[in-house]
Amino acid sequence: MISLLAAAAVAKETEPKPDVYDYNNTIAEITGVSAPYIDGDYIVFTAPKASRYVGIAFDFEGYKHIHSYKLHNTYSFEGDITDSWFFYLLPKPKDITSISYRLVIDGLWTTDPSNPNRAFDPVAGIDVSRVALPPVVARNTETVPEGYTRFICFAPTGQKIRLGGTFTNWDSWIYEMVEVQRGKYQLDLLLPPGTYYYNYYHGITSFTDETNPFKGYTADGRVASLIEVK
Repeated sequence: MISLLAAAAVAKETEPKPDVYDYNNTIAEITGVSAPYIDGDYIVFTAPKASRYVGIAFDFEGYKHIHSYKLHNTYSFEGDITDSWFFYLLPKPKDITSISYRLVIDGLWTTDPSNPNRAFDPVAGIDVSRVALPPVVARNTETVPEGYTRFICFAPTGQKIRLGGTFTNWDSWIYEMVEVQRGKYQLDLLLPPGTYYYNYYHGITSFTDETNPFKGYTADGRVASLIEVK
């Protein structure tokens, strides 16, 4: 097994920078130590503050990188610490249906005491903890079965996101999108075959669809997203 100090050093250098808004909201929703669970675009791992250090290593990295947990405290109105626990947020990897991992607790490799889902990894030759991931859902605006076009928008949670385009004569008040997951807005429309321009709206501000790379110019010169329905 790789040196714990060397692996932790590599992990520190390669740790991805999270989206601050979603990251902080996910942290705020942690209520204590539990088995791993999925919150939005993150898998949440927790551990009790009974140790000085907790790290985690994953199978898709060959267990070569140790990612350090962070300490989270809750406080009373008087500013006193009421509870503490360790946590680590993993951005959900793409195209993976399950994750195997091991913990490092005060220098010792172990499975996750908070996770009853365990197995033997025959490749690594070790016992591991596991997390099953849900099926991958559409993350891009695209046509879907039954002839519908599924519009997808990622924006801060709790917003009123609307959709307007050539199919509404650019009236943006007809369709309001639904927040199906925290920060993910979706709307399915039955559109006949054709080429359409559209944008998303928040208040009076319009913006293009970041999940759709195809853009064009409308008759009045504005930049809009473009989709072809066949």
